[in-house]
Amino acid sequence: MIEKKRNSTNINSVTEKFIPKFLLAIATISILTTIGIVITLLTETINFFRDVPFLDFYTGIELNPLGDNAVFGVLPLLTGTIISTIIAMFVAIPIGLMAAIFLSEYASEKVRRILKPILEILAGIPTIVYGFFAFTFVTPLLRSFIPALDPTNILSPGLVMGIMIIPMVASLSEDAMSSVPNSMREGALALGSTKLEVTFKIVIPAAISGIIASFVLGISRAIGETMIVAIASGSNKNFTFDITQSMQTMTAYIVEVTGGEAPAGSTIYYSLYAVAMTLFVFTLIMNLIAQYISRKYREEY
Repeated sequence: MIEKKRNSTNINSVTEKFIPKFLLAIATISILTTIGIVITLLTETINFFRDVPFLDFYTGIELNPLGDNAVFGVLPLLTGTIISTIIAMFVAIPIGLMAAIFLSEYASEKVRRILKPILEILAGIPTIVYGFFAFTFVTPLLRSFIPALDPTNILSPGLVMGIMIIPMVASLSEDAMSSVPNSMREGALALGSTKLEVTFKIVIPAAISGIIASFVLGISRAIGETMIVAIASGSNKNFTFDITQSMQTMTAYIVEVTGGEAPAGSTIYYSLYAVAMTLFVFTLIMNLIAQYISRKYREEY
């Protein structure tokens, strides 16, 4: 009996020593993966800038990587990415926030249990389905109202991306608002505030850090979206602000070039990494902004 207890104690001791090291190794995988990605992007991007001047790439308004006299200017891709993201957030932010307000402040528990899973189903639809939906349904529908709209354009995928992002904005914002203590609501109601006043003057300001974080995460999601814009926005590398025209985003450019003839070691091959590095920095900046805003405006109860 005593021997069994000793064996059990030894096993528990070994387990207690092993588990922290195992968990540390698992946690380190994500860090090493990130470091590997950054090193790969930096190495190949440096090779690209040996052939193409840095300023020419980031200030050039013409992009023609497959021509006889290849020209590499990333501004057309940046413009397409930013415009599609802005359109998406014009759809996702108001609809997602209003949905979150309803679920958090007005819906009964029964209604919330039904509506929230239905809303989150949108997040489970493959993005390629959204892409064909934008190309085959939304674009023809918009062309009936906007005859000048090109068959491939930036407006349609931007709207559909906004629909795709609604569940993210709504779910995260609803979680932030639901975490506000009920005592704050009850105190405001006791002082004579209406439900609407409590929502916009008490709950939303108290949950603003989480709400803004959901917006920024939605923006990051829109910036990195690939299949919707690759299918519905076309491949014209136009430097324009006309949302009715075909434009290309950074992710769509990567898809196009990797699907074509881009021999390893060529300038067009390295341009993929330069664009990917730009996209990586863009997304990193958005995440840093989200963290800064969350820390600055966080409310602790």
